[in-house]
Amino acid sequence: MSRTVILIASGDLRLAANRVCWPAQERVEQGVISAIESFGFQVQRGHPVDPIKQHGFIDSQKYGMQVFREIPEDASLVVVEAVWQYSHHVLHGLITHKGPVLTIANWSGQWPGLVGMLNLNGSLTKAGAKYSTLWSEDFNDDYFLSRLQSWLDGGPVRHDTSHARPLNALNLPHDAETLGGPRAHKQKREKAIMGVFDEGCMGMFNAIVPDHLLNPTGVYKERLSQSALYAAMRAVPQEQAVAVRQWLDHRGLRFNTGPNPETDLTDDQILDQCRMYIAALRIAAEFGCAAIGIQYQQGLKDLTAASDLAEGLLNDSDRPPVKSADGEVLYEDQPLPHFNEVDECAGLDAIVTNRVWNTLGFPPETTLHDLRFGETFEDQFVWVFEISGAVPPSHNIGGYSGTVSERQPPMYFHLGGGSLKGVSKPGEIVWSRVFIESGKLKADIGRAKSIQLPQEETERRWRITTPQWPIMHAVLYGISRDQMMARHKANHIQVAYAPDAEGANRALAVKAAFFREAGLEVNICGNENGL
Repeated sequence: MSRTVILIASGDLRLAANRVCWPAQERVEQGVISAIESFGFQVQRGHPVDPIKQHGFIDSQKYGMQVFREIPEDASLVVVEAVWQYSHHVLHGLITHKGPVLTIANWSGQWPGLVGMLNLNGSLTKAGAKYSTLWSEDFNDDYFLSRLQSWLDGGPVRHDTSHARPLNALNLPHDAETLGGPRAHKQKREKAIMGVFDEGCMGMFNAIVPDHLLNPTGVYKERLSQSALYAAMRAVPQEQAVAVRQWLDHRGLRFNTGPNPETDLTDDQILDQCRMYIAALRIAAEFGCAAIGIQYQQGLKDLTAASDLAEGLLNDSDRPPVKSADGEVLYEDQPLPHFNEVDECAGLDAIVTNRVWNTLGFPPETTLHDLRFGETFEDQFVWVFEISGAVPPSHNIGGYSGTVSERQPPMYFHLGGGSLKGVSKPGEIVWSRVFIESGKLKADIGRAKSIQLPQEETERRWRITTPQWPIMHAVLYGISRDQMMARHKANHIQVAYAPDAEGANRALAVKAAFFREAGLEVNICGNENGL
């Protein structure tokens, strides 16, 4: 290897976000540079800091291609991430790069680099590109430095992933095979429709499932347009939007409103979100969708309030009724699974979860979260699972009355819109992630528990992440922090509650059997799963 390492940083598409997050990125880059230089290597930044834009991120695919034209194709390359990033800004160059590639994130929930790096890793994995990955709190710990040195010397970066065991090497309980397998076979025979409101949110290449991989599971895409969703919103009568708002008020959902639409959540923004909820249900019913995903970022955010409120309501069985033109209540007493940020891997997972949980008679509410951050609390590592949309109120402590809607941060959503902020209730959960590797659909699945932390600790974790968003305090069974980071191929993780440990073991086994019969390669992760 050359004694020079080239450093690049993929960023957001939004100028406001890149400017706000740049100081944190600078600090992280200095930590990484110091670590690399301590081994006698030089670091050269692959693109300059732009004095006009006031940041040094690669902020578009166009610019990324310009940058990579100037990088020697055999150079040692590190991608340093302290922020959420759009993977397609750099994916083209990383796929074709012939030299060693190392992705690095800071262990912080602030903007968040961990989530951005996991998305990039999942995208690289889907693309079949070779890369290594590392993370650190201060870039001075033995775990990071020893593996960094190995990479700099041309060696491998090894992590322990022994927590993931192939399902085919395990024996499932008989009732899991008899419940999960036939249910998957029925889906393949009768088929299901996944409604996709504009594909490819925020550069998440890993979240797009090619049709030739998705269709054998029995699921087919209905490609819908967010412009059609917006048009349908505008056609919703005012009194219907008001009725949804009143239903939510009656259930105890609190809206933290204010007078300034540029910084506060306003009543007009809330009514727009109610219109979106109604319009989404009607479009989903029109096209026969078993689940839908709204991109919600680029494009839609410039037209209307954020989709968070609509997404979370859709994922709950207990939600405001919406009728079709002929008076039929749509998706009555059941969720319409919604996959946030139109993550199609999560969409397939949500459809399977909904069918398995209904088969078992368990509450079918499910959501995805960002695998955002985590720290040790009282001798156990507690993850911060956090997502801006899609969390059903029934997942929160106190349900609707324990949920508050707060305005989305203006640097992301200048037209506002509220979230469904709350703390996930304690209980046993099953987690999973569908991903693409080696041209195949795969799924990791395991068990965890959601726990309740002291209020002051919860508030502290909110302050160092995103305080407007719902949070789950999750403890994974039999999986360390570094094992999870090394293995997980996405920024998202799917969760659903089980009534108890026995029920969680049963649900995991039935879901694993469903996935396998649907054609996915399945790994069971961690322990405490009865297998």
